Amino acid sequence: MDTEQMRADFAYCETIIKKHSKSFYYAFSQLPPEKANAVYAIYAFCRTADDCADSDRPHSEKLESLQQLKQELDLFRDRAEVDHPLWRALRLVFTNYEMDIQAFYDQLTGQWMDLNFSIPRTMEELERYSYYVAGSVGLMLLPVLASKASADLRLSAIELGIAMQITNILRDVGEDFQKKQRIYLPEEEMARFRYTQSDLRHGLITESFVNLWESLAKHADSLYDDFYRSINLFDADSRMPLFLSVGVYRGILDAVRGSDYDCFSKRNYVSKEKMTMISAAVGNRSQIV
Repeated sequence: MDTEQMRADFAYCETIIKKHSKSFYYAFSQLPPEKANAVYAIYAFCRTADDCADSDRPHSEKLESLQQLKQELDLFRDRAEVDHPLWRALRLVFTNYEMDIQAFYDQLTGQWMDLNFSIPRTMEELERYSYYVAGSVGLMLLPVLASKASADLRLSAIELGIAMQITNILRDVGEDFQKKQRIYLPEEEMARFRYTQSDLRHGLITESFVNLWESLAKHADSLYDDFYRSINLFDADSRMPLFLSVGVYRGILDAVRGSDYDCFSKRNYVSKEKMTMISAAVGNRSQIV
């Protein structure tokens, strides 16, 4: 692949992450260029998969799109990939890093689960779903961010992905229900805290809702804390972006708390000013690691 084509392919992937995930881009654009490009390509694949399952098209068309992507991944596995910027970029990533293609198939399984959605009954079911749609992303990124690691960091990567997915769910409680008619809060947890689907339908922010929300948020926080304990085993040039990504995602939880848990009528996010503060704090902390 010539250099100009390579740059164009990774620029295509970078455009996708800049458009769809400002927080993820903000964190991982701090990586050295080769690693940042690898992250952009991996994200572009995940975004393509998510777009197959999460659109306004008829269910049959979404199934067809996801099946088409699976066929393209099969071709990539067999080194006969489609001539497209995404697959050309990913081929270079697979050449430069010890990638495991199973994580990419697991991501597609997560999208199949979304297309055939059912409310998780338990926290275990929520975590299983979260592994496929987000823990798999952690495994995709692991060879890039821990290319020199001697320890097995797969569990840490999975737990970080699960924590981020739970954070997304807690941010998007209202949007998921109102626009997609989906409830990701486990039925057992809703029953335990006496918060009903009717309460959710009416967007009620009660003491029961706050306690339910905080129960899941504290679980995500514990997973973030577990990840911090292994962060010094990742490549030195990857630690600050990882600290930053965790800081930004934890900032999302704080943003919801700061809006009195209103995740029904507003979109909670980390402001640019807050990101700058997180970045400064991360810079101080990462120098200690």
